[in-house]
Amino acid sequence: MARRKLVYEGKAKILYEGPEPGTLVQYFKDDATAFNAEKKDVIDGKGVLNNRLSEFFMTGLQRIGVPTHFIKRLNMREQLIRQVEIVPLEVIVRNFAAGTMAQRLGLEEGTALPRPIVEFSYKDDSLGDPLVPEEYIIAFGWATQQDLDDIVALALRVNDFMAGVMHGVGIKLVDFKIEVGRVWENDFMRLIVADEISPDSCRLWDIETDRKLDKDVFRRDLGDLNDAYTEVARRLGVLPKSGQPITKPTLIN
Repeated sequence: MARRKLVYEGKAKILYEGPEPGTLVQYFKDDATAFNAEKKDVIDGKGVLNNRLSEFFMTGLQRIGVPTHFIKRLNMREQLIRQVEIVPLEVIVRNFAAGTMAQRLGLEEGTALPRPIVEFSYKDDSLGDPLVPEEYIIAFGWATQQDLDDIVALALRVNDFMAGVMHGVGIKLVDFKIEVGRVWENDFMRLIVADEISPDSCRLWDIETDRKLDKDVFRRDLGDLNDAYTEVARRLGVLPKSGQPITKPTLIN
């Protein structure tokens, strides 16, 4: 088999040219990073868990009519996805104060917010993905006002779905971030959920104990990251019947 063409490599994923025009293969790595990649490690099996969990969330969103780039899972570490033009923003939805929001506003972590709050950060690792107001986004042409209205509506639908699913298995959805992509169907442009949805991109706390079940375990040295992600997968019924994730790496052709 011919070696696939690499399109892009990020901190946690690799994108390869897909088998059909307009598709990509998304490969989930075991790399863990925090603080804009100042802290790094390789967590054996993390990519397998994130692949399965992202598949679970993306297919769930599609079932309720939220469009995503996900087509199908190919194997333990790879997904077939639609190729999109990524809007250069991270879309952050917060239900409880945590992380940088708690620091900025002097709030105690875990404080319930009066309503879900949507924030935007500009996707640029060299700048640390700074928060940006809507005025910047429109002025610099990253998105139009109509785009932003649609993105906020999309993000809140994702939040409703994710919060409900997580609450059902005893997990509090503190916050999460998504990326949004543009796709064209003839002359009509649509905005769809892209990238991934996994414990890498969410804050997830046990409802009873506030135990962290997300990447804060790695950021703050709170224990074994794989154990936390496995617990999320176990509660959601994503693991194989054996109850143990398969974590051997899949070879890249």
